[in-house]
Amino acid sequence: MAPFVTMVPLRWTDQDAYRHVNHARIVTLIEEARVALAFTGAGQEGLDGFASGLLVAGLHVEYKRQLAWRAEPLRVEITVRNLRAASFTLDYVLRDGPGPDDPVAVTAWTTMALYDLEEQRVRRLTDDERDYLKRHLGDGS
Repeated sequence: MAPFVTMVPLRWTDQDAYRHVNHARIVTLIEEARVALAFTGAGQEGLDGFASGLLVAGLHVEYKRQLAWRAEPLRVEITVRNLRAASFTLDYVLRDGPGPDDPVAVTAWTTMALYDLEEQRVRRLTDDERDYLKRHLGDGS
């Protein structure tokens, strides 16, 4: 299966006093990549369920190298694992540049839960949502 790939732009305000992208901004970049997968990409295929209730249940971030601000975007690759009835894990690779061979700067994962906002409870993935996510299963899924 192929990872979902998106380009995430850096903003001047992402850098901190040490002149690298701040930790809190890294989490925001991960969120923007997740939005591209679950809201934009899925929405283009008529799947709007993720946009109506998708919660982060867990987050882990590891830094491999510092990221300095630059004008070109970062390449973010997302794969899916632990695909369950009402949750799944997204694995992220943030590259230090826009290319597939640029060095890995950050790896991360988020455990995601589908949520029905009206009913205020976890909900199950639909068959179409599951099929969409299966296209991006990682090697160890």
